[in-house]
Amino acid sequence: MSRVGKVPIEFPDGVELLQKGNTVIVKGAKGELTKTFDARITITVENGSATVTRASDEKEERALHGLTRALLFNMVQGVSSGYEKTLQLIGVGYSVEPKGKNLLLNLGYSHPILFESPEGIEFEIQKPEAHEKAEFRNMQSKVVIRGIDKQLVGQVSADIKSLRPPEPYKGKGFRFVGEYVRKKAGKQVATAITA
Repeated sequence: MSRVGKVPIEFPDGVELLQKGNTVIVKGAKGELTKTFDARITITVENGSATVTRASDEKEERALHGLTRALLFNMVQGVSSGYEKTLQLIGVGYSVEPKGKNLLLNLGYSHPILFESPEGIEFEIQKPEAHEKAEFRNMQSKVVIRGIDKQLVGQVSADIKSLRPPEPYKGKGFRFVGEYVRKKAGKQVATAITA
């Protein structure tokens, strides 16, 4: 039995789950998510909770058991409280500003980049707080990515970060809050050490 898969999923207030064959629809205060799961896995809903079971102990079904339960749990959390990721933009001359639902990014290239917001994703741009300014002198702003689909929030934040990942000398670029970026010594420092 999968340790993850056998744990029942409790529904918070205002969340309901509907089934149409292998397709599951989860509705909540933040919105609605739909996903089709593998037919070998059974989802049972009763008394405000859902349990996930499998037909046999084959290796692939054991893997699907835990995966299905995790995906269903993420859907329930998404429609009830939502997900968010925060990126910090560090570097003199870099900027990010809202343009309707999209983002206009100036990241040191010869042209600005318009990053289009996918359906179900919201952006918020925040100014760095005093303690963040003390840690990163050149922090320009923070971008908060919000949505109800955990996978989509993660993918969009990774796509934005890939436009200007942190470089290893000054750490300029996008990074997640709390992410450690390992820095290299500059050429002058390296030659001074070897001399």
